[in-house]
Amino acid sequence: MNKGLSRDLFWNTAGSLLYALSSMVLAFFVMRTAGAEDGGIFGFGFSTFGQQMFIVAYFGIRPFQITDVKNEYSFGEYVRARIISSLIAVLGAFLFLGFMALSGRYSPYKGAVIMLLALCKITDGFADVFESECQRQGKLYLGGKALFMRTLLMMAGLMAGLLISGSLLIGALTALFSEIAGLLFFNVRLFKEGFPKEDMSLEPGKIKGIFRDTALLFLSVFLDFYIFSSVKYAIDLCLTDEVSGIFNILFMPTSFVYLVANFIIKPFMTMLASAFELGEKKRFMGICRKIELATAGLILAAFGAALLLGGPVLRLGELILGAGYSGSLYNNRYSFAVIILGGGFYALANFYYYILVIMRRQKSIFAVYLCTTAAALFASYFAVSGHGMTGAAICYCLLMLALLLSFAGISAYELSRGDRFSHKEGR
Repeated sequence: MNKGLSRDLFWNTAGSLLYALSSMVLAFFVMRTAGAEDGGIFGFGFSTFGQQMFIVAYFGIRPFQITDVKNEYSFGEYVRARIISSLIAVLGAFLFLGFMALSGRYSPYKGAVIMLLALCKITDGFADVFESECQRQGKLYLGGKALFMRTLLMMAGLMAGLLISGSLLIGALTALFSEIAGLLFFNVRLFKEGFPKEDMSLEPGKIKGIFRDTALLFLSVFLDFYIFSSVKYAIDLCLTDEVSGIFNILFMPTSFVYLVANFIIKPFMTMLASAFELGEKKRFMGICRKIELATAGLILAAFGAALLLGGPVLRLGELILGAGYSGSLYNNRYSFAVIILGGGFYALANFYYYILVIMRRQKSIFAVYLCTTAAALFASYFAVSGHGMTGAAICYCLLMLALLLSFAGISAYELSRGDRFSHKEGR
């Protein structure tokens, strides 16, 4: 392994790992420090609604940007597009939370905390444009380093604010200030050092072009996250904040499984895009098979570990949370294993999603998400209202399996068509 790839893998792993762990660490910290109700509010605000707003700011641009090997758009154009999408996310968060508060579903306190946490995630969504460009330009390590440092600063800000004040509202506010400081100091500064002459040009109509090219990707990713989180929305609607907090703890490792899978997948995306563009079918398929086998192995290992070690790990989690949480995690150990399996299905589905992005099959992606969203809207509500957390776990796993089978089937069909590569042969 050459030095550049080793450096990329190290910092991408460090940044992604800390980002994955941050939600879990902060969820435990808030539940132990502020109690189960505030823990539930934090879990929903940070990992569910906040992440949904991250998706709006993200706007599905990253997969397009990192595979834009022909430089259709300049970095300056990607930045301006991400500013617009981030402002849309802020407006969307205000409108949704304003409605929930005015309708009496959220208290002013809960609405304010969730808004601050959503703003943290929106800032994350904007910061990603720098990290995406680092990957596109072959300097993935810079993006990983910025993600690591910014996440560490945000975690420290939230913990310090909550410990000093005893208020989750203050903790969320200090987390937001820390996130913005991290964006300015790490993402912007590190990027300028790595790309001092990066193209910030802007051609008329190019911003519209980015949104036109990524609109279906955005809608697909937005729906994807709703499908991923639909059972958590249903719990927020049907059950209590305390139950929401417990389920959020059980659910956290799915993001970890997904991000570990991305350690395997992400570094090879640009190579896959290049192989496809050059018509190198054998190389393309070879990389795909290696990723499939590695990700499938990860799924089996994660599910096996959840079955064998889930009980003791959940007992340890209860000890960390405190005496008042005895049995709250362990009694849901089988649901935990089912959730982990669903997280593995989602990780592999994400790989086939990227394959379809490389082939620019946005309409096929959108069709899958639209159909699965329709199923999730009804299935998650009835599963949670009828069977609580057990129903939520089974529903989540089945929805992720549906995504996996759909994307894998379409990818296999597209790759079996000779014209996908034949028109580029001999170049």
